[in-house]
Amino acid sequence: MADEKLTQLANPTNAIASYLDELLHTATGTALSEDIREREAEPVPLAEAQPQPAVIQEVVVSALKPTIQPEPEPEPEPEPEPEPEPEPPALQPDWSGQPFECLIFTVAGLQLAVPLVLLGAIHRIEDDIRPVPGSPRWYMGIRAGTQQNLRVVDTAEWIMAGRVPPNARDNYKFVIRLDNSEWGLACDDVAQSFTLSPADVRWRTARSKRPWLAGTVIEQMCALVDVRTMADLLVRAEQEHHLDLS
Repeated sequence: MADEKLTQLANPTNAIASYLDELLHTATGTALSEDIREREAEPVPLAEAQPQPAVIQEVVVSALKPTIQPEPEPEPEPEPEPEPEPEPPALQPDWSGQPFECLIFTVAGLQLAVPLVLLGAIHRIEDDIRPVPGSPRWYMGIRAGTQQNLRVVDTAEWIMAGRVPPNARDNYKFVIRLDNSEWGLACDDVAQSFTLSPADVRWRTARSKRPWLAGTVIEQMCALVDVRTMADLLVRAEQEHHLDLS
């Protein structure tokens, strides 16, 4: 047995491990003994031996004092809601102050209405319309007439740019002349006229977009064209594109 122990200690690794275990055991035992002796030598605190009446009395008195609750702050009065702004007045054309006759025409499945008081004429597309080189897509060309040439507009391209059905131009059969101008709107078909009162139209209050749109006919749910504004826009577009329409 002694030889075996000597053999284990002769191994450097075992010797170091045994030395460390012994140091740890000695240090642990020494610390435990000192801790026991210190606890036995400590005097018992006087505060633990008997309670202090003064402190208890202070606690009781403070407990009997009434607790003062802070007064709640008054809730702020709600601000009055702002009154709704009045709607802007409708922008009605001068011819819409009394009942007027209208004509409905169709363009690429879309129904439009035009007042008869500003309808110059209705022409059938029988002869070819002479195109103008370099013109924009909305401009079909010139329709020759005995008294006056007519500038024909591809109405679908003009009012529905980017959403025009394919081959929409092939369905055009009529040209509606705008008042006494040189402009005409190509369309698929025309219907019978009917009478409208100003209350039958939901008039627009702003014209920032689609200035040619005067309002919506409520019962037929179709757009009502402001003829004069439409003609003015076409003249302006002609000048901007420098079209040679002579």
